[in-house]
Amino acid sequence: MQSSDRSDAIKPFYVMEAVRAAQELEAAGHEILHLEVGQPSTKAPKLVREAAHAALDNNVLGYTMPHGIPELRDGIAGWYDIRYGLDVDPGRIIVTPGASGSCAVAFLSLFDVGDRVGVIEAGYPCYRNDLAVLGIDVVSIPVGPETNYKPTPAILEAHGRLDGLVVASPSNPTGTVLNQAELTELSDWAEAAGTHLIVDEIYHGITYDKPAPSALGLENPNVTVFNSFSKYWSMTGWRLGWIVVPTGLFDPFERVLANLLISAPTLSQIGGVAALEAVDECEANVARYAENRAILLEGLPKAGIDQIAPPDGAFYVWADIGHLLGSHNCANSQELCRRWLEDIGVAATPGIDFDLARGDRFVRFSYAGDAGQITTAVERLTSWCQRTT
Repeated sequence: MQSSDRSDAIKPFYVMEAVRAAQELEAAGHEILHLEVGQPSTKAPKLVREAAHAALDNNVLGYTMPHGIPELRDGIAGWYDIRYGLDVDPGRIIVTPGASGSCAVAFLSLFDVGDRVGVIEAGYPCYRNDLAVLGIDVVSIPVGPETNYKPTPAILEAHGRLDGLVVASPSNPTGTVLNQAELTELSDWAEAAGTHLIVDEIYHGITYDKPAPSALGLENPNVTVFNSFSKYWSMTGWRLGWIVVPTGLFDPFERVLANLLISAPTLSQIGGVAALEAVDECEANVARYAENRAILLEGLPKAGIDQIAPPDGAFYVWADIGHLLGSHNCANSQELCRRWLEDIGVAATPGIDFDLARGDRFVRFSYAGDAGQITTAVERLTSWCQRTT
């Protein structure tokens, strides 16, 4: 028996390869400093854990309606009001098994085989991989330092007609944030072009200079927005997210979710209701990320790693390390990251996951972890990068 051509064509998720390599060395007794993992190192908020314990003791925890429990949908709508001053109808909100579930549901609901959908590079690789496995024509749209790693209408126009466009703000891996004017410009372009605009806001809440505006504040009823409890609320393993669907498209989105996934985990949904009240604990985590960010922004240039995207949000530094490759006898960022892991116990993620064309000369550093580990990692990187072979 053979697997399908579609599954054979899908590319690996190289981030997980980096995680596995680091875990294997750690299991063998090596000390590993983790700057590769794209998830918070903190537990879910205390209120979430308490609500989950109570639900385990007292609730049946059967299926919910595909769109989620009303308390959570109402709570998410209330969060948009408190956080952004936006009046979002709970009837547009569908709860999903993580933002990954949102991707699958939205892509199946909006696009047909052969449609052309733009994805930003550098960007989250699973957009590209999910679209490709569904038979959708993925259009890679490279962005770079000349636009602060953000797409513009001029860049989009150069790639021809697009049926859809997926953007993230804040972005993984670059950490860039689209401000209100930039979101409006993209939205106006999408409406004029007849392009479905999908905005991934999974890192909302984790910004450093100013809050990220939500695309739901746009005067565009056709925008689709994802979010998740994974990052700001430190609930990656709970697999809980949501979609705010375009006006008039609730039924097709829900039909896809019901047939594909039935519903998000009931226990996680109960935890999600409690999470919305855990602002103080979540904001303390963001303050810790800010401290970790400062360690990297001060320390990496001392290691000669100074060509980085502006990390205005999320918890990553996206760095051009092409100038280090030749002097350290490395062919690409994959080999450089392997050397760092084996030589000095520092785990980072090679850029090939996020940018197929240019990722060989980029590395992503995560600062979601422990400040002490990050400080030590910078010291080791500085010592290693100052050596030449």
